[in-house]
Amino acid sequence: MIWSLRLSSVVATLYVVSTPIGNLGDLSIRAAEILCSVYRVLSEDTRRTRVLINHISSDVPLVSLHAHNEERRISRVLEWLEAGKDLALVSDAGTPLISDPGARVVSAAIRAGHVVIPIPGPSAVLASLVASGLTTSGFSFYGFPERKGRRRGRLMEIIRDAEHPVVLFESPQRLAKLLNELSEVCGINRSAAVARELTKVHENIRRGTLGELYTFYRDRAPKGEVTIVVSGIGKGAPGDIAEDKSEEARALAGELEGMGMKASEAAKEVANRLDLSRNEAYRIVLETRKTIGEV
Repeated sequence: MIWSLRLSSVVATLYVVSTPIGNLGDLSIRAAEILCSVYRVLSEDTRRTRVLINHISSDVPLVSLHAHNEERRISRVLEWLEAGKDLALVSDAGTPLISDPGARVVSAAIRAGHVVIPIPGPSAVLASLVASGLTTSGFSFYGFPERKGRRRGRLMEIIRDAEHPVVLFESPQRLAKLLNELSEVCGINRSAAVARELTKVHENIRRGTLGELYTFYRDRAPKGEVTIVVSGIGKGAPGDIAEDKSEEARALAGELEGMGMKASEAAKEVANRLDLSRNEAYRIVLETRKTIGEV
């Protein structure tokens, strides 16, 4: 569908509103005010959003906007905005556009000259990350993995080599399969966390290695929404390795570098000699080689 790119004579606002991922008490005062004052609320699932709208006693009409009708909705959304009608865009839960529809509508509104304002709030990605116990100096988010094929295989390789934690969404029914595959690709000792039903009554965050998590969920299919956080190469909870062993590992890595040993072989040697996980040893080898190269 083609829509007009001319600048509107009336500048209206499209609010991208973050909504609770479980606990309705997490809706911000600002978000509630917006959802009570706009002309229409664009909703991924009007039935789910209706619960929230009723909770704040709003009488603003809901309009469905989901993956199957988003393209068709663009022209109507632009008509409302061009008429000076402010709108709000929400997803079923959390921050819109994060593995949810809405990106095409937001892009169209911006191109037509309207104002797009984010209303920050709950996010399953950030909530699971900060509760994982893993290093949070940086992270990557990949949403729901492809179920099969080359793109899934490529994603597994990216996670295997990631320096920072990776956050994923997955259905409860496919969680065990994903953990098993991650264990095979990244190693059973890679640190991870599975966050389930965040902010809800049955919230649960299980931390451990990929091998431990797979063993636990193999025969216990969880219920509810699931987020997985996988640590970067060798980076579990801060302070996992004693400083004396870390220093010993760096010294050994430096010696092996001087011998011309390949990084993968050096990591294996460091892991075997000092009883470290292969991932941790590999990280130390890479860091040591980078430091030597900078000297």
